[in-house]
Amino acid sequence: MPLKQLTADFKYNWKEDLLSGFLVSLIALPLSLGIAGASGFPPIMGVLTAITGGLLVSFFAGSEMTIKGPAAGLIVIVAGAVSELGKGDDILGWKLTLVTILISGFLQVIMGVGKVAKLSSYFPVAAIHGMLAAIGIIIMSKQILLAEGISPVLLKGKEPIELIEMIPASISRVEWRIAIIGLLCVLIMFAWPLISIKKIRRIPPALIALLVSIILAQFLHLDDKSFASLKPFVDPGTLSLDLNIGLDLINRTNIWIIIKYIIMLALIGTIESLLTGKAVDLMDPQKRKSNLNKDITAMGIGNMVCGLLGGLPMISEVARSSANISNGGKTRFANFFHGLSLLVMIILLIPVVKMIPVAALSGLLIYIGYKLANPSEFRYMKQLGSDQLIIYIVTIITTLMTDLLIGVGMGIIIKLIINFMDGAKLNYLFKLDYLVEEDDYKTTIKVRSAALFTNWNYFNKCLPLLTEEKKIVIDFSQAEIIDHTFLRSIKILQDDYNRSQDKMSLIFSEKHKSKSSHPLSKKILIK
Repeated sequence: MPLKQLTADFKYNWKEDLLSGFLVSLIALPLSLGIAGASGFPPIMGVLTAITGGLLVSFFAGSEMTIKGPAAGLIVIVAGAVSELGKGDDILGWKLTLVTILISGFLQVIMGVGKVAKLSSYFPVAAIHGMLAAIGIIIMSKQILLAEGISPVLLKGKEPIELIEMIPASISRVEWRIAIIGLLCVLIMFAWPLISIKKIRRIPPALIALLVSIILAQFLHLDDKSFASLKPFVDPGTLSLDLNIGLDLINRTNIWIIIKYIIMLALIGTIESLLTGKAVDLMDPQKRKSNLNKDITAMGIGNMVCGLLGGLPMISEVARSSANISNGGKTRFANFFHGLSLLVMIILLIPVVKMIPVAALSGLLIYIGYKLANPSEFRYMKQLGSDQLIIYIVTIITTLMTDLLIGVGMGIIIKLIINFMDGAKLNYLFKLDYLVEEDDYKTTIKVRSAALFTNWNYFNKCLPLLTEEKKIVIDFSQAEIIDHTFLRSIKILQDDYNRSQDKMSLIFSEKHKSKSSHPLSKKILIK
């Protein structure tokens, strides 16, 4: 961004951005600590990532309103890398995982320069939601056990299915003083949004949960020596500029594991950030459009720095970005002040951080996991139609039994199979047959073949033909299939064009049969 524009943004908006950045930092501090701890990193390294995302990446980003930092969606990948690469040695796993973060960041820079944002349409919506739901289940499965007071040693190396199987039996071994803290934090997180008084509701519930847990931990004497083996309090670790990551530890036995996690971090982190960027653009009161390719490049730079300094990978985080908008943030300086506030906090509040019970952070992560795997998502997929529900469930089950890459890959395969069963032709898998007709008043695009998630980018080729002066008509009356992902993308495009005036309209045939009554369900032309 030009220096003149940055100066003007700071001059006219710094008060609003400072307040919003500070309020977002109150949310980010406990979550960053919890995400890092759950990922197998020293908790303070999660805060380092958020600081880097604010102080550095905000100036290169292609988005004004997104907040960069560690996210729950990457916990499973990072924790898996630490476990698999370390083979029981957490320090070794951490250093080798930093290599994957560094290289995946470099890969994201290349992806951003190569304009990878257009490829996001190749991932079906149901598969992405299924992946996020599986991540939520995996997070909850481990954090429930930690919140019960089960020793972390007993959980090390356990697969998600094994952790889920442990939960019923663990009830008989609950350490009630630890469990009370974990349960109370979960209740605060769920109950806080229900408070009717707006001023109170605006206080971050995670901050309240931590303060209550610190007081309760002292009252319940968690510092008693009998709890020492459970390590009941957060050990934040120390910030260091030691650049000795694990590059010299790469060998023939771990190279393929490293490559796997590089791909997973780059791919999943990029997808999540693209989805967040699109969502935040829709929420932005000023209706600005983010340069998502530039945003991915900036995020890649940030991840390379985090990899060198020992931090977690970052993404554009949706909850904190949404909070930034609701708190009145105006420009990218809100993200900068969020990072600056965290830096000040972590310098001044380390003694307080050491008083936070691990069970409190587990309670926060259980809430986050539930939000990712919310049962309402299952109901929504069911409303969209049986095809979307099948993709969603298959992605969840496959991810739980294998890993994220295989899970998403299976979701894509199932989506393709269902589309072929519904009549899609192989020759139009990546190509779209359409005709553009223009007159003095409108531009009409007649789609004459199946409109699928795989050929959305082909459809994008005709978008430069659309102008502000003319009405736009997208005629799907001859399209054999319009799948959910394509239809959702066209609806977002329509909303974008119709913000100021009713400019774009969609035409379907009376012979189109929908998979369900939902307006975004797949449509099939019955001949």
